[in-house]
Amino acid sequence: MTRNRIPLGNTTATPGALEALQESGESPWKFLRRHAKADWGEVCQTDWEANDQAIDNGERLLSVYFTAVGEKLWVLTEADRSATTVLLPAEY
Repeated sequence: MTRNRIPLGNTTATPGALEALQESGESPWKFLRRHAKADWGEVCQTDWEANDQAIDNGERLLSVYFTAVGEKLWVLTEADRSATTVLLPAEY
């Protein structure tokens, strides 16, 4: 069993993200699992490296994914690891 690298804290999803996930027939856990395992999705190389460093530095983490129907989702973990939110970029 592979353990998560990142504690997610309380997990939530915004109304827009929940609607996008329902439209695609996907669960938020699909994306939360990837994020927790430090698979940052579709971020640029610079952001990927910044996330890798943020694991040790205790900074905020951001992953970018696309649903099966092409809707962009962000997964954001707070710097103190108290909460992780699935949201649409427009909801930030």
